[in-house]
Amino acid sequence: MVDRVSALEGHYTLGRFGSEGDIGVTLTEVRDLCLHQVAAWPETIDAVGEQIAQALGVDSAPGPCSSSTGSEGAILRTEVLKWWVLGVQAPVVSDNEGANLDISHSRTHLRISGPEATTLLNRVLPLDLRPASFGVGAVASSALHHVGVTLWRSEQGYELFIPRGFAVVVWEVLLETAAQFGAEVT
Repeated sequence: MVDRVSALEGHYTLGRFGSEGDIGVTLTEVRDLCLHQVAAWPETIDAVGEQIAQALGVDSAPGPCSSSTGSEGAILRTEVLKWWVLGVQAPVVSDNEGANLDISHSRTHLRISGPEATTLLNRVLPLDLRPASFGVGAVASSALHHVGVTLWRSEQGYELFIPRGFAVVVWEVLLETAAQFGAEVT
């Protein structure tokens, strides 16, 4: 098995920084990402959705821009015909129904939490992150500093998925912006 090396290796320093006082933002790299993309054909979308939901123990697969969390992992609906399965192996679908792709090594996963997490992300993402518009379970594809990213609001905070090749530049933007709130890297 290949040892996975973080894309942030050499750029990820634990500790507090920025504004003195309370910590407004906590930034955490979630390592050992297990992420699979499952795509369906238009005529098999319902059947593939059912397979994914059953595999993760949820009532139904989420609709566009939303997620479902089961006992084994989470399902994020990232596109009209695509889901991301997070935390567990995705069910195998036949070629007639769709396609599976392990994208674990292609992304860096950051968790952004704390009382100022929404404010931080509102300064770098063109999204309405107010709870009424982007509550727990919401999923969006967007751009951060000209880099395509996926954002999911989980129970733990905001989960940001960044293409591995752009992880360092996005990390630097987040650190610089987070400093004004008092930040901690854990």
